[in-house]
Amino acid sequence: MPRTRPLAHASVGHPLRLLAVGSGHGLRLSLLLLLGAAVSGCPGDKVESKQPPARPTVPVAVAPVAQKTMPLQIQAIGTVEASAVVAVKAQVGGELIRIHITEGQDVKKGDLLFSIDPRAYEAALAQADANLARDRGQVQQLRAVIERDQARVSQARAALVRDQAQARNSVVQERRYADLLQRGLIAQEQYDGIRTNAESLAATVRADEADVKSAEDTVRAGEAAVKSAEQAVRADEAAVESAKLLLSYTTIRSPVDGRAGSLMLHQGNVVRVGGTGDSTLLVINQVRPIYVSFTVPQQQLPAINRYMAEGKLQVDAFPAGDPRPARGVVTFTDNAVDPATGTIRLKATFGNAEKKLWPGQFVNVALTLATEEDAIVVPSQAVQTGQQGPYVFVVKSDSTVENRPVVVARTQGSETIITKGLEKGENVVTDGLTRLVAGAKVEVRAAGPRAGGGAPGGGAAGGGPPGGAPGRGAPGGSPAAGGASAGGPSGAAGARSSGAPSAEPPSAGAPAAGAPSGSDSSAAAPSGGRPPAAGRPSGALPPGAAAGGIQPPAGDPPAAAGRTAAPSAGISSPGGLPARAPAAGPPSTAVPSADAPSATAPPGGLPSPGGSPAEPSVGVPPPAARPPVAAPGPPPRAP
Repeated sequence: MPRTRPLAHASVGHPLRLLAVGSGHGLRLSLLLLLGAAVSGCPGDKVESKQPPARPTVPVAVAPVAQKTMPLQIQAIGTVEASAVVAVKAQVGGELIRIHITEGQDVKKGDLLFSIDPRAYEAALAQADANLARDRGQVQQLRAVIERDQARVSQARAALVRDQAQARNSVVQERRYADLLQRGLIAQEQYDGIRTNAESLAATVRADEADVKSAEDTVRAGEAAVKSAEQAVRADEAAVESAKLLLSYTTIRSPVDGRAGSLMLHQGNVVRVGGTGDSTLLVINQVRPIYVSFTVPQQQLPAINRYMAEGKLQVDAFPAGDPRPARGVVTFTDNAVDPATGTIRLKATFGNAEKKLWPGQFVNVALTLATEEDAIVVPSQAVQTGQQGPYVFVVKSDSTVENRPVVVARTQGSETIITKGLEKGENVVTDGLTRLVAGAKVEVRAAGPRAGGGAPGGGAAGGGPPGGAPGRGAPGGSPAAGGASAGGPSGAAGARSSGAPSAEPPSAGAPAAGAPSGSDSSAAAPSGGRPPAAGRPSGALPPGAAAGGIQPPAGDPPAAAGRTAAPSAGISSPGGLPARAPAAGPPSTAVPSADAPSATAPPGGLPSPGGSPAEPSVGVPPPAARPPVAAPGPPPRAP
């Protein structure tokens, strides 16, 4: 009887081919045995449908369409400015003997800040006081002299009056004696005596008048001296006040309420005043109230003026790291547009009770001009731009999406106001837009962060049962492909992956997960070294997909080791490490394709890792347009 060579079943993804050597009877017997084994081993296998596979579900994030009041705002970047900036400088020189505050301390108006050595200024004040006392004594002395001179004037005036009366009497007497002399009643000598007495009294009157004038001149000179002394006294008083002022400058106090900055001179330094050596001791910024200065384009100035005429404009300032804005009002508009930038500067005043704003800080400014009631609002990332204009993907009740055109009014921050195309309560897609088309099936994922790793069925950490090499585990619970023994179930054919279905067909040259070939089960990794998708284990197939395109019915037992499925193309084992093939069990001979090299049999009949030599085979061309069918292998044999 002619000898018949062993049959080999086709590897996964190849058409069924037969190899036989011998008579026609042997060939017919082999065909009958192979067909019987196929019918008994896979009663529920079905040929893959020629219809295109269903489109996979796209995970997306959605947001509801809201209807609310939206402000009409102008966005800008502003700079915080202190309402008052005071550079504290010493007004007198000397040694800085004491500092009464600490850096960064809040101070109030009148608080003591620094003390300078006051001894030199105290001495100057004492000297000014002494000069003042001396000059005041001189004034009193001069006033006494004036009083004496005034008494002399009074005395001279009294003597003048007396002598004038005597002179008038002597004149009358001289006239009377002259008449008597003419009548010869008296002697000439008697008349001459009377005339001489009258002339003497007239001279005495003239002398008295000169005395009075001299006394009056003396009084006037005394009064001038008193006035000069009084002026000296006033100068001394001014010197005293100046000395007191300089002495007060030795204690430096805060002129405003504010926040102290860094100390520029410390205790023990000598403070100099005037010239280039003038030193600043401290800078105080008044932060309550505080200003925010910002610029807006000149094109917006008419609208700002129009709304400011109706009332004060509200300004919100958003400091970095603080989601709560500070609120103020516009209090200043510059009187000219900057010709270099075409912008105009505005200032807003903030109470800054919580001290959110700090001088020199950059803040985002929102100038609110008006508000719009009942506006339809969606997140800005939901609005896409196409050839027909802006549109959004709306999630319908059947979990499919609709590509709906919309009319955008404006965008305010992270929200967009829609005037036409959406209704309140509808859901729009905000994430996962790149994979969507009209009518696509979607799955709304949770709003929280997506967890990494694999879902159940993505592969176990460890390996298969005894007799097989442990497969590289992935998070999950199913054994990895290559972790099954020769006589146990294959981890790839029976596993269900929770990842997205692969869009690539199985590789025609991929070895079976349980085949004892010289290469690992991950030899069909995609080109370019693409890493595996998160949560998808090595060798695991998409739900409902088996090697060679055959859909196993629900409830079927896992495929035997001889008909394990090849891993899906484009999927490698986690971490880039291949799963090891089982080391025990008989090899499964396969019929290689005539147009592809065998991935299971080493050339030249060299022994495979399973221990049995692989025989060379002769390829039989596959029939045209025949769908790929997975053929069962012979039952496993004990080693």
